[in-house]
Amino acid sequence: MAYKKKVKKKQLKGIDIVIAHVKSTFNNTIVSITNPDGDVILRGSAGSLGFKGARKGTPFAATQVANNLAKQMKDIGVRLVEVNMRGPGSGRDSVVRALQSSGLTITTLRDVTPLPHNGCRAPKKRRV
Repeated sequence: MAYKKKVKKKQLKGIDIVIAHVKSTFNNTIVSITNPDGDVILRGSAGSLGFKGARKGTPFAATQVANNLAKQMKDIGVRLVEVNMRGPGSGRDSVVRALQSSGLTITTLRDVTPLPHNGCRAPKKRRV
């Protein structure tokens, strides 16, 4: 009978600066918390909190996601947060407000929404 080797969970104490990547679409809000190197520490979304359907894309759901992650960040010892926002959804601003109201200091706000600059070549004209 094979025994499973016990794997210890990584200790996340002592992290004071993190980057919050907020992807806000019309249907959902996803927040990933990374360290400055880009390794994901925490993540959350409106769907993971139990919101279903159209309620996932609301500002209230985004606020609940941010409050949940802020509480977990406080346990780790995070004080400073950089925020990268992406997408056109309604949860962008409410995530920032919730992080601020939870007592975290937001150092920078960045909009990293990808914008097309004429994109790739269009398909050839259809001949009938």
